[in-house]
Amino acid sequence: MAKGIHTEETFEEAIVASLLEDGGYVKGHSQDFDAQLGLFPSYISDFLEDSQPVAWEKLRNIHKEDVKEKVIQRLLRELDLRGTLDVVRNGFTDYGVKFKMGYFKPESSLNEDHKVLYGKNHLSVTRQLYYERNGKNSLDMVLSLNGLPIATIELKNQFSGQDVSNAKKQYAYDREPTEPIFAFKKRSLVHFALDANECYMTTKLNGTSTRYLPFNLGHNGAGNPPNEEGYRTEYLWNYVWAKDSFMDIVGKFLHFHVEEFELNGLKKNKETVIFPRYHQLDVVRELTSHAKANGAGKNYLIQHSAGSGKSNSIAWLSYRLSSLHNADNERIFGSVIVITDRKVLDSQLQDTIFQFEHKQGVVQKIDKNSQQLAEALIAGSNIVITTLQKFPFILEKIGELPTRKYAVIIDEAHSSQGGEATKKMKEVLSAKSLEEASNLDYDSGLDEDAEDEIRKSMEARGKQDNLSFFAFTATPKAKTVEVFGSPCIDGTPKPFHLYSMKQAIEEGFILDVLQNYTTYKTYYRLSKEIEDDPKVNKKQASMAIGRFLSLHPHNLSQKTQVIIEHFRQVVSKKIGGKAKAMVVTSSRLHAVRYKEEFDKYIKDKGYTDIKTIVAFSGKVIYDSYPEGVTEVQLNGFKEKELPKRFGTSEYQLLLVADKYQTGFDQPLLHTMYVDKKLSGVKCVQTLSRLNRMHAGKEDTFILDFTNDEQDIISSFQPYYELTTIESNTDPNHLYDLKNEIEKAQIIWQSEVDNFCNFYFKSSKTLNVKDQKKLYGFTSPAVERFKQLPEENTKEDVLGTKPSQDDFKHALQSFTRAYSFLTQIMPFTDVDLEKLFTYSRFLLKVLPKKSQRDRFRLGDEVSLEYYRLQKISENNLALEPQGEYGLDGMSESGIRVTKEEKEALSEIINVLNTKFGTEFTEADKLFFDQIEEELVADSKLSEQAQNNTLDNFKFGFEDAFMDKLIGRMEQNQDIFSKMMDDKDFGTIVRNYMIKKVYKRLNQ
Repeated sequence: MAKGIHTEETFEEAIVASLLEDGGYVKGHSQDFDAQLGLFPSYISDFLEDSQPVAWEKLRNIHKEDVKEKVIQRLLRELDLRGTLDVVRNGFTDYGVKFKMGYFKPESSLNEDHKVLYGKNHLSVTRQLYYERNGKNSLDMVLSLNGLPIATIELKNQFSGQDVSNAKKQYAYDREPTEPIFAFKKRSLVHFALDANECYMTTKLNGTSTRYLPFNLGHNGAGNPPNEEGYRTEYLWNYVWAKDSFMDIVGKFLHFHVEEFELNGLKKNKETVIFPRYHQLDVVRELTSHAKANGAGKNYLIQHSAGSGKSNSIAWLSYRLSSLHNADNERIFGSVIVITDRKVLDSQLQDTIFQFEHKQGVVQKIDKNSQQLAEALIAGSNIVITTLQKFPFILEKIGELPTRKYAVIIDEAHSSQGGEATKKMKEVLSAKSLEEASNLDYDSGLDEDAEDEIRKSMEARGKQDNLSFFAFTATPKAKTVEVFGSPCIDGTPKPFHLYSMKQAIEEGFILDVLQNYTTYKTYYRLSKEIEDDPKVNKKQASMAIGRFLSLHPHNLSQKTQVIIEHFRQVVSKKIGGKAKAMVVTSSRLHAVRYKEEFDKYIKDKGYTDIKTIVAFSGKVIYDSYPEGVTEVQLNGFKEKELPKRFGTSEYQLLLVADKYQTGFDQPLLHTMYVDKKLSGVKCVQTLSRLNRMHAGKEDTFILDFTNDEQDIISSFQPYYELTTIESNTDPNHLYDLKNEIEKAQIIWQSEVDNFCNFYFKSSKTLNVKDQKKLYGFTSPAVERFKQLPEENTKEDVLGTKPSQDDFKHALQSFTRAYSFLTQIMPFTDVDLEKLFTYSRFLLKVLPKKSQRDRFRLGDEVSLEYYRLQKISENNLALEPQGEYGLDGMSESGIRVTKEEKEALSEIINVLNTKFGTEFTEADKLFFDQIEEELVADSKLSEQAQNNTLDNFKFGFEDAFMDKLIGRMEQNQDIFSKMMDDKDFGTIVRNYMIKKVYKRLNQ
């Protein structure tokens, strides 16, 4: 093997050689770089003099021998005021003399001068660039355009024992963001961290808070596919960084985005430089290339998951298509029409395209009427943005202008409001009465939406050769794939471009909503298993079991209690106390009834920390509202205000009937309670409301009262590619895992205690600078971990010493299981909570050695947002709220001694008479069996013989509930009555207490 062939230097040389030989670059030199200014002064002056000699001569006459220095000073001022991107695109002026700082490839080949000027660009690649004003640190590589640094690069080579995570850490810890070359917007625009397998990038260095985005091709999810010919990441230098591509990105992709937000009542701006992720770059180029070669009249389906950045992809594509020319230098599309219901896309399109064109009026918004739209189409406006409701009119108007060609970009065809008017009209016309019409569920029947309406409009008019459709959707229906899809070799249609849900999840852009998906049955099973765990509050677990098992399919009051108590005890602690939940109901009438039940329960309990809001269309008529009631009347504000109102701290629960199940983005939405049959696309769209990322949002939770797990899996499979429904978790397994973790002797309890005592300080006293102390509490465990064998030896297989793999796997399994189970039942084991908190952060700092341990997006900064929640049994425990475990004689005021009978047949009669039930004497077998089991309980026997009746009842309560739950399935009617009716339950329980106590003392 040649000397050094495995080193990082060799990796650098391979990249540079490719860029110099085939990429259109020239070699840059570190000694030509001015670290104080953050640029290459001589490269700038050489470019200006070579490409614009007349302008340069004018300035030479003004500045004389100081011309180079004066021009650089003027350029520096412009860079500080406007930023690199604007200066490169629009140049700068000095003493009335205008200069270009970059030439971009012309859209047509008509102007030879433009081609010559494009060739004048000076793209340089510099290795080991010493960038510090007062230091000796160097960057592995820097890509510059005409003397201005555009991209910095840190690379690592696995053969040298390091990977991309080390490159990211180098930027975070060893690269000072205040150095001129890193000045946000004013110098370098993007920073790449890569190794032979993976690549990440960021547009702003911010120390340990730097946010890196993956820049990979994707391979059955995240990462890059194997490359038998070489490096997995060589697409970067062979394709992305090559001259034509790099200039294209600088000229038509990179842009500046300003987002307004409120902080403590004050409006602030967040500035971001947007660099395309790889799939965005790829889809725009693939679509424009195909349209350029094939002209108008084609359909394209782009299946991009939520989290793919569709708004930017659509903005870039709109601009490209509006200026696209064919081989004969003719414009392919006279106008580009963008159809969307997202209001934010309008301003985003206008702002982004203004940065490319630097002129107003390129984008025309249609917000008045169809006449305005007709005028825009006739006038041939470059880019027209309008709503889904005007789609049929667009097709009609385009049909009248057959000589013109159009590109129609459809944004998320399944918008939440699209197609609703058509559905309403059909249903109202077919309803037999006004009341029936008002209570219809708009999501029933064929479940048609805007996607269907668009497809039908197209099918009705047939294929039009002057019209190309570009449909963006995360969840295309089969019919949509048929109409918009591209045929494979065998003729079957498929999406033209794919960015899957799995890839979005693995790259950290959305959350996996199925990770904590729980059916009503699973909740019961897990709760029952938790009941048997001696380290968990048994009585509280039993009460929760009883409450869930008492639910009837149509018993809204019972589900109301479950939802509100679960939200208050579990969900309200999520996302730093900001988490919200959605209740998905089966009809508009159900939504109204739920609203009534929720508000009544909240008022009766005196809760002030939870408030509901409801969303449904039209008017609902029923007993409480004979004249009908609307969403606006129930909420007390206008319909269009709902999204913004729900985003405030005033409201926590949103009750919906079809509305807002799709096309609704609220990142604080953490939990969904589903009381509606869901399947197919609608299922995916509904549950995916939870997947939006937010600082501090680490998971989601779904409690499904209606659907079967397999149906949910079947719905997600076509779009998801990865199913991780948790349904077989054994709560006791937590303690098995804890024992496995302790066996390695890596984690010491003293360090766990110190970490948690410090970590769970009040957020007001936790200083950002204190983060280093948390690292200090985990460092000893990291060192002990390094002493474990990486893999099992023959001796280790016998269990004498676990490997690093074994320990890490046990730790990961523990944190996943604990996180899931605490969504089901708040644990009262403080030690588990402390171990969980410590373990989560220990996992982040343990050495990573394989692809499986791939560095996750946001690992370095998650500490900043992690929940700061006091460890307290009161906070974590589910309180019974006074409904269970109370003495019926003292709490309910019912004296049952006169009603007590010796024979169970007589107690059945009493219950039937008093409560209107229809239990028969045959039902006494249910009570017989419970009584016999209680009498046979040795622990109860001991308690009965050593306590008074008053004291005996405390032990009896838990045992009675155990036996009742154990035989629930044998007699659901009696069991439900016991759970639902406090007086009924009290009579039976008090009868049983005395009967069992008497028998055990005979």
